[in-house]
Amino acid sequence: MSAASLPSGAAGLPVPQVVRRLVSRLPVQPPSLVLAAALDRLLRPRLPADVLPLLQGRVVEVAVTDLGLRCRVLLAPGGFRPAAAGGPFVLRIAASSTSYLRLLRGEDDADRLFFERALVMEGDTEYGLVLKNTLDAIGPLLGPLPRWWSGAGG
Repeated sequence: MSAASLPSGAAGLPVPQVVRRLVSRLPVQPPSLVLAAALDRLLRPRLPADVLPLLQGRVVEVAVTDLGLRCRVLLAPGGFRPAAAGGPFVLRIAASSTSYLRLLRGEDDADRLFFERALVMEGDTEYGLVLKNTLDAIGPLLGPLPRWWSGAGG
């Protein structure tokens, strides 16, 4: 699918194909460690206690399609951890970096991105719905980006 045929905001960053190919060949473990640390800081403190047992112990693969990046994480009793690269996953979520950022900032919701095909979920539907509903109830995990991010500041 070309960037021109993707829904608004789904195309992501203009990453050259050679960079995307290189990133897609990198080991899953280092970016998974970074994602687990970010989720531990941003998400875990906000997770309701009654939802923790429903989410724990299952591997979720997060794919950033425009970067060719894959991460695998699981929620353990002590927090988020990177998961083994070759093992099975319960849920796979794939979207562009732009779609993830808009979702994290509350600018788009998962349902809209899903129906626009800017976000794809595959695997355990029930687990995916528990995760989606939990994230919807929590609200945005990130605030607005600083002015310098968009080049608007000086």
